[in-house]
Amino acid sequence: MEEWRRIRVAASSANLGPGFDAIAIALSLFLECRFRPSQDLRIQVTGRDAGLIDGGPSNLIWRTAMETARSAGSSMPCLEMEIQNQIPVGKGLGSSAAALIAALAITNHVLGLGWSRDRILDEGARREGHPDNAAACVLGSVVATALDSGGRTRAVRMEMPAGIAVAAVVPDYQLPTAEMRAVLPDSYARADAIFNLQRVALLVAALSRGNREAFPAALEDRIHQPYRSHVIPGLEQILALRAPGLLGCSLSGAGPSVLVLFEAGADGVVEKVRQIFHRHGLSAQVLAAQVEPEGYRIC
Repeated sequence: MEEWRRIRVAASSANLGPGFDAIAIALSLFLECRFRPSQDLRIQVTGRDAGLIDGGPSNLIWRTAMETARSAGSSMPCLEMEIQNQIPVGKGLGSSAAALIAALAITNHVLGLGWSRDRILDEGARREGHPDNAAACVLGSVVATALDSGGRTRAVRMEMPAGIAVAAVVPDYQLPTAEMRAVLPDSYARADAIFNLQRVALLVAALSRGNREAFPAALEDRIHQPYRSHVIPGLEQILALRAPGLLGCSLSGAGPSVLVLFEAGADGVVEKVRQIFHRHGLSAQVLAAQVEPEGYRIC
């Protein structure tokens, strides 16, 4: 029997307010997959939302591995996979990006393609359609990303400043990313574009220097959150929430989860966010998480 290998990929929260499709943070919630070549395909799924993850040939990891092998001019052998999932599915915490990066890294390992992390990041960003979640999965920590004029992903990793904690508040329903992108306008007023440029510059500088006084202004946004607030009950109140120790909140990806940034030790502010969802008739779970400092690991 072939030896088992294991890959671990972190969840991610993208945008952080003004950084739409540009900034993301890796979180210590993981997709783990043990795998080895097999005579036939076998997929076992356990953990959070296991019932939402296909256990057959349509599984996203397996499907992506097959497509990647084909595009590389090779063929993927059947695998036995044991998937253990901690990432909420369809709730804005990068579950699809984690699966895509896992698939690319597994394919690279099994077929010996010799791809670098940069190549895996490029492939993952192309399949995702934006680079932020994929970069967080590959590099860990906090990332600022862009696609250059040639379509290649550029990403810079930053350390989360000491003393800033994070948590995710996850409502008990799903929002398809495609539908949440459809609510956004095709163009924006110059004033709104300038507003976001200022905030995203302030956010990157604040994270780089550990300047907490820049929050919550650095998380303000006019590009996506105001439009998505109309379909996420309570989001407008959550974004406007101010409390001692709270640095600010942002919609995580396309939602409906919310990322909460707060002073270490001020955990009670996270419950205030959950209570706002509750007042709007939504049950929500608080997922205590840390910033995951490392990108995907395979061993």
